[in-house]
Amino acid sequence: MHIENKNKKNTYILEVTKWISIIGLVSTSIIGNYLYRDYNAFVRGAVIFIIITAVTYIASTTKIGKLIVIFGNDSRTELRKVVWPTYRDGFNTTLIVIGVTIVISLLLWGLDTILVHLISFSLRL
Repeated sequence: MHIENKNKKNTYILEVTKWISIIGLVSTSIIGNYLYRDYNAFVRGAVIFIIITAVTYIASTTKIGKLIVIFGNDSRTELRKVVWPTYRDGFNTTLIVIGVTIVISLLLWGLDTILVHLISFSLRL
């Protein structure tokens, strides 16, 4: 029991350390990019790319990072199952939506006009 609690505590400390290092690396890249803005943009971009790669690797080894990777894999699997409409289906659906929108807007415009005339007629009496 004591060993299990110690193991959980070590895991928690490791997780916190990883997230602190992630925050530190991201802060370093932002501050460094600002302080060294006069240097070559390619070099700054390469350094930021290396830092982002390191941050991604560190984050993927945390509990939350592993859950995000699993979510991404599951999303990609579900995305492969989607049956996308053809161009013709999308075009026809777009035309239907435009047509219904025009008809409803004309109906609302007509109803508004009738109500305005009724209210103005009743106020004249």
